Amino acid sequence: MKKNRSKKLAAAILCGAMSCSAVLGYMPVVAADTQADAKVIYSTDFEDGDVSAFTNRGENDTTVISSTTDDAVSGSTALLASGRSKDWNGPAFRLDEKCAPYTEYYISFKFKARYYTSGTISFQYDDSDGKTHYSNLIQNINTSDWYTVENLKVSFTDEMSNVFVYVEGGQNDIFIDDFSVTEVPVIPIQDDIPAISKVFADKFKIGTAIMPSNLSSKSFMALVEKHFSGSLTAGNEMKPDSVLNKAACQAYYEETGDDTVPQVSFAAAKPFLNYCQKNNIPVRVHTLVWHSQTPDWFFKEGYADDGDFVSKEKMLQRMENYIKAYFTELTALYPDVDFYACDVVNEAWTNDGKPRDPGEQGQSGSEKSAWVKVFGDNSFIEPAFTFARKYAPEGCKLYYNDYNEYMGKIDTIIEMAKDLNAKGVLDGIGLQSHLDARDKLTSAFPTVEMYDKALAKYAATGLDIQITELDATVDQNDPTKYVDYQKEYYQGIMDAIVKYSDSISAVVFWGVTDDQSWRANRLPLLFDENYQAKPAYYGVVGDREEQEVSTTTKVTTTGTSTTTVVTTTTTTVESSTGELSEECGDSNMDGKVSVADAVAILQHVALNDKYGLKGQALINADCYNPGDGVTPKDALAIQKLDAKVLESLPEIE
Repeated sequence: MKKNRSKKLAAAILCGAMSCSAVLGYMPVVAADTQADAKVIYSTDFEDGDVSAFTNRGENDTTVISSTTDDAVSGSTALLASGRSKDWNGPAFRLDEKCAPYTEYYISFKFKARYYTSGTISFQYDDSDGKTHYSNLIQNINTSDWYTVENLKVSFTDEMSNVFVYVEGGQNDIFIDDFSVTEVPVIPIQDDIPAISKVFADKFKIGTAIMPSNLSSKSFMALVEKHFSGSLTAGNEMKPDSVLNKAACQAYYEETGDDTVPQVSFAAAKPFLNYCQKNNIPVRVHTLVWHSQTPDWFFKEGYADDGDFVSKEKMLQRMENYIKAYFTELTALYPDVDFYACDVVNEAWTNDGKPRDPGEQGQSGSEKSAWVKVFGDNSFIEPAFTFARKYAPEGCKLYYNDYNEYMGKIDTIIEMAKDLNAKGVLDGIGLQSHLDARDKLTSAFPTVEMYDKALAKYAATGLDIQITELDATVDQNDPTKYVDYQKEYYQGIMDAIVKYSDSISAVVFWGVTDDQSWRANRLPLLFDENYQAKPAYYGVVGDREEQEVSTTTKVTTTGTSTTTVVTTTTTTVESSTGELSEECGDSNMDGKVSVADAVAILQHVALNDKYGLKGQALINADCYNPGDGVTPKDALAIQKLDAKVLESLPEIE
């Protein structure tokens, strides 16, 4: 995900339960199920004095957890977190001891500080490598009275451990009362509306960005599978601060004396990448070289937080070895994933087309660049692309990616991109397109006309263009009031994108539902928190219909010369929901029968020791003359069903 330009982005799971009202004919659908109807996992009002489900945040946290009658919301007793000596100290509730992975939960409670404070609700977990990750769920809660947290969505995968939700901020005592954890009810999505990916199937890929936490929501992933399966981007988990492994870097340096060989790990991205691999979904790699979300120690001698900045020569060595390790590890772990695009360099230019100021990121999300600090200017960009071209997997196109791409930096970006393309190291330009519909079309920024003119200039370069992070906010003072303006704005923007579709190969929306967006309070996306289509969705789709386009999927067996080609009439790939299926033909167990099942069967036949089907999946796959065993004819039967040559399975001859 992006960062807020002045503060760090709340990255992993964002606040749910946003207020909605009926304005200008828009009535958001509210789920019939409420928290009161949901399965209660844990609930306490602390009247029994039991605070054993809560702890401080480790040995360096001085917080003392106890019960108190000093203050309470209901009854006479609450939890007290006292003795806090740092802002990050605070009471923490461990989720993975009471909750199950791949299940979405609501967290609800009330809290206050003994005195006025700016509180934050945060999330913490360890990945499979033991690296700890942190994110803010709700920030800047300025209060001196009880604050209600209601239906905050949280979840985790089975690769995560030591999973906590906690309260931090300030150093005052913190009180917590009426704490509960309940399962989030599954809300059906609208199956009777056109799939966005199919509507634009004859023009460009349609994709979105997701986080591992989203995998736990059946409703959320149903939207992804229906509308956005042409491309997925990891929200944060493939960025430098997630991939670079500090402990391993320092250990390698201590062992060898060489601090030019950074060590990487994709443990944080594993749930996301596993999902994409299982469901044959193409992936945009985001991102390699960026001033933001790149730790300062990466630029320091010995990878030390307080070390001196390294020389330009050493940083070039580090850069090459980092990019080499990134792609080598990624493709070794996921040889079957189509990494079709990569944002090699991200946001290197200021709005007026100049390099960023030199400096550190620190803890505040600085706009300064440590790359410029080391290199003195933006001369690091060309070697980044040169190394990426050297080590990226075959077929992975390389992009420069930036925001405010319609402002003063446009000529600088185009000049740089054309130069790098002429040198054979850059394929295209990524336009983030974080837009603002505001409260009416005349005040939108950029206006549709301004955006159209920018697209015309980029298309004129002859380079491939991808819209990489599209969203469009409305006025945050009364966001639901302006959803019809947002619809008109999205319609104008999408019309402009279609106008230049000969130059545009992918359109990626930066998120799926408003409540999970990095700009949640301004309702920037196409679906609301109840997984229902907003007017913005209809602005994007308009009166367009789903398209049928012939595509080819290749399944190549490792170590042989065998290549199987499957041709079908749809560009979408159905994805797994994790449900057990006994439906004839459903070989990938996703509860549906699609060409993805045909691919799974062909993989089983071609390379059984690697892709072999087992159990119910093998039974389901035997859909041509059941009892004859699984053969390519079973895959052909599924293709016939997909093409409507067959009405149902099994096919018996």
